[in-house]
Amino acid sequence: MFLGEIFGPDLLVVVIVIAVVIFGGSSIPKLARSLGQAKSEFKTGLNSLNVTTNPGDDNTATSPFPTQG
Repeated sequence: MFLGEIFGPDLLVVVIVIAVVIFGGSSIPKLARSLGQAKSEFKTGLNSLNVTTNPGDDNTATSPFPTQG
């Protein structure tokens, strides 16, 4: 069974209808906006971890995790 068969357009419509019934039509945009802000903050946090550099190391990105070896 493929994911395309499980998560088809009919299931999407059902999920949207249930969300509107549970949250109400006026709070759906607020919910979507807060999810978008949370996503952007999460990406910003990940980028700040990946862009950490050492001052004397000619600007190569370093990992905050120790290497196995």
